[in-house]
Amino acid sequence: MRLLSIYSRLCMSTMNDLDWNKDGQIKVRVHIIVKGKVQGVYFRQNAQRVCNGYGVTGWVRNMEDGSVETILEGDKNSVEDAISWFKVGPPSAHVEKIELRYDRYSGEFQDFKINY
Repeated sequence: MRLLSIYSRLCMSTMNDLDWNKDGQIKVRVHIIVKGKVQGVYFRQNAQRVCNGYGVTGWVRNMEDGSVETILEGDKNSVEDAISWFKVGPPSAHVEKIELRYDRYSGEFQDFKINY
């Protein structure tokens, strides 16, 4: 019985931490680092086009170490679709690895921008 009580509290706290939009969809935020041949291949421009197409907001930028960093926010399904694209990138890119970290949705972005 005690285990069930702990599980119930865990589920409730997880549900309370989720953000929902007016249509009842979960809103998420994810921080991504993309590694590989991802600079000089129009990665950021294509990321902006893809994210705008999915209705995902946030930003993308090149890092000094040759990787690309991005923050994505939006409906869970749209963000997951964008993540799928980031795992592959544009045709001239070669993505070797992506690092994902989910954070609390903030709603701070109005659109998706390229940061320089």
